[in-house]
Amino acid sequence: QVQLVESGGGVVQAGGSLRLSCVASRSIDSMSMGWYRQGSGNVREFIAEISSATTPNYADRVKDRFTISRDTAKKSVYLQMTSLNAEDTGVYFCRMRGPGTSYWGEGTLVTVSS
Repeated sequence: QVQLVESGGGVVQAGGSLRLSCVASRSIDSMSMGWYRQGSGNVREFIAEISSATTPNYADRVKDRFTISRDTAKKSVYLQMTSLNAEDTGVYFCRMRGPGTSYWGEGTLVTVSS
């Protein structure tokens, strides 16, 4: 069983920045790694994903503010978030995705205060 452990969440003022990290228990070399946000509802919203070839993809509302990156040696993926606003509040989940497989972390809470 693959484990994904997120960290870096917290409380930040509107306009501030946070950097989220996710460490995997196995190699991520051939896997796409992504971040999703769950707000007050039960729907997980796509935020960003980076392929094994390091091609990033972003949701429209974050593409000018967030940056996703990966470090295969550290089995990690990161999400640098800037210009945070109230709509960014939620639990952020890391996802590892490959052919026929998908794993999720437990999430890390981000709260943006006004």
